[in-house]
Amino acid sequence: MSSPIVVALDFPQEAPALALAQRLSPELCRLKVGKELFTRAGPALVEKLQAQGFDVFLDLKFHDIPNTVAGALRAAAELGVWMVNVHASGGRRMLEAAAEAVQAVSQPPLLIGVTVLTSMSDADLAELGYRETAAQRVLRLAALTEDCGLDGVVCSALETASLRAALRPGFCLVTPGIRLAGDAAGDQRRVVTPADALANGSDYLVIGRSITGAADPLAALQRVHAEIAS
Repeated sequence: MSSPIVVALDFPQEAPALALAQRLSPELCRLKVGKELFTRAGPALVEKLQAQGFDVFLDLKFHDIPNTVAGALRAAAELGVWMVNVHASGGRRMLEAAAEAVQAVSQPPLLIGVTVLTSMSDADLAELGYRETAAQRVLRLAALTEDCGLDGVVCSALETASLRAALRPGFCLVTPGIRLAGDAAGDQRRVVTPADALANGSDYLVIGRSITGAADPLAALQRVHAEIAS
């Protein structure tokens, strides 16, 4: 399947997540399972989604000591997920341990580093004591992630052009904060449309409310594909 769309199943319970999945098509999208839903429903939910034909991005943003992260990633890889992520700010030893852990399975998932959360602005980073802008910090963490052998990073589409210029060809860029034209930004500070994100160099677009909150989620998903095609 070649679709760049990843639909975020940001639900508090398993039932609405499965109901939404049944209204979508694995030919048109992959699915993302995050912290709240995974904590509630566990690996069994991932297996149910996979049984429906969906590739699953397990979005748990692991950030801990190297051994702990490596163990968690081995478990995720053995679950058969398509993509999993860690916080790049965990540092070199953690990132290298993560990369080694996923490569130990026969079909390793894509391993992606989270750079700067799309909910964070330059002012938020300054409050935490960072002197870098969000764009500067994204570039620093992406370079570290690449050097440690990961497959790509999560980043805002506003940073993809600079990352494309600085990093190796084929390095994967996963972009949350995607909204269809006219949709509200919600709690995301740095957002773009699907067509703009792909034009800027994103490989995969994580889309939540624009699809999951629609009266007809499949029609909304098809609208995304139409917008990209146009």
